[in-house]
Amino acid sequence: MIDIVPIRRALISVSDKSGLVPFAQALAARGTEILSTGGSAKALRDAGVAVKEVSEHSGFPEILDGRVKTLVPQIHGGILGRRDNDEHTTQMATHGIAPIDLVAVNLYPFEATVAQGASDDVCIENIDIGGPALIRGAAKNHEFVVVLTQPEQYSAVLEEWQQHGGTTFALRRRLAGEAYARTAAYDAAVAAWFAERRGEPFPGRLTIAGALRQTLRYGENPHQSAAFYVTGHRPGVATARQLQGKELSYNNLNDTDAAFECVAEFDGPTVAIIKHANPCGVATGATVAEAWDKAFRCDPVSPFGGIVALNRTLDVAAAEKIAAILTEVIIAPDADDAAKQLLARKRNLRLLSTGGMPDATASGLTFRSVSGGFLAQTRDSGRVARGDLRVVTQRAPTEAEFADLLFAFQVCKHVKSNAIVYAKDRATVGIGAGQPSRVDSARIGAWKAEAAAKAAGLDLPLTRGSVVASDAFFPFADGLETAIAAGATAVIQPGGSVRDNEVIAAADAAGVAMVFTGMRHFRH
Repeated sequence: MIDIVPIRRALISVSDKSGLVPFAQALAARGTEILSTGGSAKALRDAGVAVKEVSEHSGFPEILDGRVKTLVPQIHGGILGRRDNDEHTTQMATHGIAPIDLVAVNLYPFEATVAQGASDDVCIENIDIGGPALIRGAAKNHEFVVVLTQPEQYSAVLEEWQQHGGTTFALRRRLAGEAYARTAAYDAAVAAWFAERRGEPFPGRLTIAGALRQTLRYGENPHQSAAFYVTGHRPGVATARQLQGKELSYNNLNDTDAAFECVAEFDGPTVAIIKHANPCGVATGATVAEAWDKAFRCDPVSPFGGIVALNRTLDVAAAEKIAAILTEVIIAPDADDAAKQLLARKRNLRLLSTGGMPDATASGLTFRSVSGGFLAQTRDSGRVARGDLRVVTQRAPTEAEFADLLFAFQVCKHVKSNAIVYAKDRATVGIGAGQPSRVDSARIGAWKAEAAAKAAGLDLPLTRGSVVASDAFFPFADGLETAIAAGATAVIQPGGSVRDNEVIAAADAAGVAMVFTGMRHFRH
């Protein structure tokens, strides 16, 4: 194994030209011959850096509109030849192949081109062929060649050259591993694009690629290590800019994502308060400040130490209210200057700005690991509208009840199963989550509503005159009867139980309206 390798000749061909000129200038100042192509060569020449065109070096012209320019023996032989192998060095000398010690290549912007909605022809032309071949060849021969795939890596090479007169084996091996990860991610993006074009959400081989956003302090518990990887462009925690506060934890990120996805369901100003990935209050109001008041009223105990999400810009009126309690994270599309200044006093509070809202109806896959593999499913983008509801009771809901039923069912989608949500005036007033028994979820939601009423000094539970939503059908009438006893006057549920008739009869006996959605929203 050779440790220190000088850089006598470098091949540079990059689409991202950040930091390119100073890096090439530093190489040239140390006597490195620079080979380059197209836009990279022009950028370097314009900056006064001496460059030799690849076609001049190889003696073979670029052909096929530039599709073939580096795929020649004079280039790949210079990259792949082993310097400690006499047969290799003899063959290289015989064929006039000069060694290449550094390869700096970043790939055509295929992912960005797809994200911009470009045509199929444009996307195909942005599938890089020569770049991955150069990168993989240099990474394979990392004992002698250093490979760079992103501008952030340039400084490490220059630092080592300054200290050692060349690159160390440890750096070359690290960069080789990063290079293979980059080409794997690139190929995964291309494969996903082809699968999408075929209308095939679950191809025979599914590859997931993510870019490391940050290494976290620990995972769900302190004895677990964790990291945060970014896989796409969906607005949310992965795209958010942290405006203030200490580092986000694994649990913070998980809960914040749950909160932001919840408020994305609603058109009007909406606030969701999340604790342990479950909503403890969700409401829509005329303003986000009003929405906060209504959401907080649902459960005035659980929000302490929780996550708050808004689907509108955070203004100072809402910020004042939220800042009055201990809050871990606030996430919103944006925040006005007055809100930022006010929250700056809360040094530990994390404020995230996403720049936009995710599309709750968009397609995509979600994943969950299992022993020996993972489960993949399409995102739960299902929604029901007024026209989708089937009235199954003698009494139909009132217009106000219809509005609350649809609101409650959308919230229910974001509550862990078994889920029961009581709502009134487009605000949750009781939430029962994550119970093995649906009747227990109904009881817990009602009990929490009673506790909230007592905290507010009210004689009646908040569920009096509310509607109730269930994420799946009532298997027995007991869960519905519990909700009716709590004061619910209308019910929304998927239907589909073998005992639907018994449940409908119980609703009719109590004069309660009930609608079926035909759509279930389990969330485990």
